[in-house]
Amino acid sequence: MPKPTKGPRLGGGPAHERLLLANLAAALFTHKSIKTTETKAKRLRPIAERLITFAKRGDLHARRRVLSVIGDKEVVHTLSTEIAPLVADRPGGYTRITKVGNRKGDNAPMAVIELVLEPVNPKVKAKKAAPAAAAAPVEEPVEKPTEDGTAEVESPAEPAAEAGAESPEEGAAAEAAAEDAVVDEDAAAKSE
Repeated sequence: MPKPTKGPRLGGGPAHERLLLANLAAALFTHKSIKTTETKAKRLRPIAERLITFAKRGDLHARRRVLSVIGDKEVVHTLSTEIAPLVADRPGGYTRITKVGNRKGDNAPMAVIELVLEPVNPKVKAKKAAPAAAAAPVEEPVEKPTEDGTAEVESPAEPAAEAGAESPEEGAAAEAAAEDAVVDEDAAAKSE
């Protein structure tokens, strides 16, 4: 268990604080989300994360170490069999604390601490965009034998046209528009 912070303890002495945090951890693992004060949630987070890390190891010794903190076999079983496989590929950060305002009776700041059980989406590093012509592979014309024994040359653009991607008329119109744009750019550059 992490070393307690200096200053006043939650609920009195160190033994009471240890039991209080163990009960909060058991409730968190049972219900997956609990509402408590911000201070208790912040003190619970490192304990809960450490217990989940032990449960992820999965061996008997780790299970007994979790049992020594929590003390409830059913909660330890739930942690080991249900929660640990869900966070197996997560390197840390198993809990999330969300502030929810103040309590009505004593105006204590409240928070919801919950387990993060969503699958991890690895961040994809953005690569610098290369020009489209350099990024597209250059395809060679393909020769296909015909029934009369002669070879017919087929360009790579023809299969795309057969697949319905672009008709020959649309392709010719797009090429003409691109050539007009290049000519317009050249004329604009010369006039400046």
